Amino acid sequence: MQIHMHDPEEWDPEKMRGFLENSQGLEFQTESRQELYGWIQATLVAQEYFHLKKKERGVIRAYLRKVSRLSLAHLTRLIRQYRRDGILSSALKTRRCFPTTYTREDVALLAETDRLHQRLSGPATRCLFERAWKQFGDTKFERLAQISVSHLYNLRRRDEYRRHCAEFDSTKSVQISIGERRRPDPRDRPGFLRVDTVHQGDWEGVKGVYHINAVDAVTQWEVVGCVARISEHYLLPVLEAILHQFPFRLLGFHTDNGSEYVNHTVAQLLKTLLVEFTKSRSGKSQDNALVEGKNGAIIRNTFNGDTFPANTPSWCTSSTPRISIPI
Repeated sequence: MQIHMHDPEEWDPEKMRGFLENSQGLEFQTESRQELYGWIQATLVAQEYFHLKKKERGVIRAYLRKVSRLSLAHLTRLIRQYRRDGILSSALKTRRCFPTTYTREDVALLAETDRLHQRLSGPATRCLFERAWKQFGDTKFERLAQISVSHLYNLRRRDEYRRHCAEFDSTKSVQISIGERRRPDPRDRPGFLRVDTVHQGDWEGVKGVYHINAVDAVTQWEVVGCVARISEHYLLPVLEAILHQFPFRLLGFHTDNGSEYVNHTVAQLLKTLLVEFTKSRSGKSQDNALVEGKNGAIIRNTFNGDTFPANTPSWCTSSTPRISIPI
């Protein structure tokens, strides 16, 4: 059904408001851009748009946008052009366009070939096209058989190609073979340690030390060491010294998933000492809660008065049986 709208002077803002409220499901389409611009100009002239109040201009703007199906920014530019020039005209710009050689079907065929052959290099893929056309007579590959290697890579960067090659898989969990992801089970036996790292804080722009906090899960025996940086060069000697400070045989070593402990160097050290290596499970914040509580109750309270830079030795003295190892 076609509806022709004319005589814009017969409409007022109230009629336009009623039209907008009762035309929710209607869509309008014009025959040409010149006709659309002429109708918009006639409406602006008949309604004396620039002499109306802001609320009435908003109704007319919504009415023009509904009928013309133009964006708000485009309609604003047209109104500004009419106010500046007194007339609306569509400036049609001619652009220099290159002829299209490779169609959407060719891009889809390229994507299908890459999917079947696991995305070979450009020269190898072009040889497949030449073979399919010349040896097997498949006319679908006639244009692609003559493509240059550089333009083949251009086709692979198109959005159509990416849509055809897109593959969606469910998120896969990260599997790291270092340590066992479970909660330790000491069964009232000493020797199962909970280990965590606490940063002392910065001091006058200098990076502070890191405290290595190791707590036994049963006896609450705690040993604290300090390192300047969390790296293999600083961490491994202090960690090995901490493990030798416990007066009983070590059976377990549990940490969170930080890379300072979950690495092959620490795993090899624990394997040499015949210590079981476990790490916290995903979404289980209570697996390492014991040492996290000690971080606040012991480390933070003991070293809360001063903040030491990384090159300052730090000693910890308290009634709790623990030792702070200097750098």
